Amino acid sequence: MGRHSPSAKKKRSRKPLAALVAVVVLAGAGWATVELVSANTGDGDCVTPTVVRVAAAPDIAPVVTQLGRALAEDGCYRIEVRDRESATVAESLAVSDGSERPHVWLPDSTLNLRRARDAGATDVPESGTSVASSPVVLALAKDTATTLGWPDSSPGWAEVLGQSDVVFGIPDPARDPVGVSALLGVREATKTAGDPAAAYAAALRRFTPNATDGSAALFGRLPGSATQERPVTAFPASENSVLRHNAKQSEAGLIAAYSAAAIPALDYPFAVLDGIGGSEKAGAERLLRALAGQEGATALGDAGFRTPDGRMLRDRSVDQRISAQYKPAVPLPPGTAVDEVLNQWAGVNLSSRARVLVDVSGSMNAAVPGSGKTRMGITLEAAERGLRLFKATSKIGIWTFSTELDGDKDYREIVPMAPIGEHLDEVSAKLRAVKATAEGRTGLYDSVLAAYRQARQEWEPGRLNVVVVLTDGRNEDPGGISREGLLAELAGLHDPRRPVSIIGIGIGPDIDPAELDAITTPTGGKAFTTPDPTKIGDVFYAALGKLACQPPSC
Repeated sequence: MGRHSPSAKKKRSRKPLAALVAVVVLAGAGWATVELVSANTGDGDCVTPTVVRVAAAPDIAPVVTQLGRALAEDGCYRIEVRDRESATVAESLAVSDGSERPHVWLPDSTLNLRRARDAGATDVPESGTSVASSPVVLALAKDTATTLGWPDSSPGWAEVLGQSDVVFGIPDPARDPVGVSALLGVREATKTAGDPAAAYAAALRRFTPNATDGSAALFGRLPGSATQERPVTAFPASENSVLRHNAKQSEAGLIAAYSAAAIPALDYPFAVLDGIGGSEKAGAERLLRALAGQEGATALGDAGFRTPDGRMLRDRSVDQRISAQYKPAVPLPPGTAVDEVLNQWAGVNLSSRARVLVDVSGSMNAAVPGSGKTRMGITLEAAERGLRLFKATSKIGIWTFSTELDGDKDYREIVPMAPIGEHLDEVSAKLRAVKATAEGRTGLYDSVLAAYRQARQEWEPGRLNVVVVLTDGRNEDPGGISREGLLAELAGLHDPRRPVSIIGIGIGPDIDPAELDAITTPTGGKAFTTPDPTKIGDVFYAALGKLACQPPSC
């Protein structure tokens, strides 16, 4: 499919536009019948027309309807088009809900074919013939894009993600392929960060508060809309949906930001379901040829689609809100790779149950050269910022630990376990008030074991259950449990079916990385260390990034 001359567009553009209006009205009530009078009269070569039922994604359904009308002119076929959300069709085909099954399914992405098959729709093929494409972009409100230099320059995803005042939204990746491509794009955009895992987790958490079932809800939450919810100023959407929005809202148009790394576009696979009759299959093949032919290219170009390989079908170079550049087709990753990003997304969205242990031994009073602060001060600042990365429904409890901090115990609870969103200011104030004990030593082993035992007893399903340990030294309690004893206890307590992981965060020149590794490994956790206390912020975020990918999710 290539570009066509202006004369070709003039010949075809008027009549189909009127037909589209009629089809949209009919589609709301069920199957939209695309049939000319001759199809019922037998004036053509066929006495009785063959009915071909097509379930199409709403954005491409009008084009299918338009081309189906042309096929009906010979009286042999009647194309019935129903515009239905792709996720809804996938669910309907998988559960056999009693509704009339289509002969052809044209979803917005091959991912929907996979999901339908995985859910039990064995008559759905693994792939189809792509008839069009549309890149996944970040749709930006005009003020947001202007802040980033538009129209003099075109902002990329990394630039948008770097703006702290942008309010992000996302269509649920578990239902919408646009959301999956967005996750892949965000991961690529954060790869150059100092700690990609931490940056990726932090970026995803900015999307989660405004996750919706689909993109349509996000278009209704733009600045200036009538919604009572907080407006979103950037969200992933298909290029086609941005074009359609801009055609209706010329004054409140959106600017498309494109991913620097190639990510999967919507590929609109034309899939013929297995087991249909020969006549229906022949009609489906004719419809596919029409979509792939010159008339199909004209209709798809008018509707704002690209060719399957990513070339723009219309000259849109005067529209600075989108890019007319060639966007090469990128195949959808294997199912395991898609599952990985979805599991990470689920991990970020899961609430945590975290027991946080803060070292208050005397060594935490040591000054950090060049900072004017102590190790204690820098640690508490990073911890306070890190708390804001947890989901608001996460439950957080905080212990301080040293030696004989509470009678014979090396630890003391300063914040009882509670949802962080309800007590964030109170918890932050308590953290800022923590002081190191001048003569205290590091009672690491006993404190870790006590915290882990309690976390196992209080384990909650549906949450990431973790123990986070912040310390600047190694165990210094000669009267407590030995390292060998601690490791044996942890190995015995760890239960993969009810996992609790230890995340160790070590700072300062006195830290023993091997000790932290030994403590965290038996629980499936991980240790993060830095000899420079001023780097604790990066280390803390890396540790929280680990929370986005916990067994068995990843």
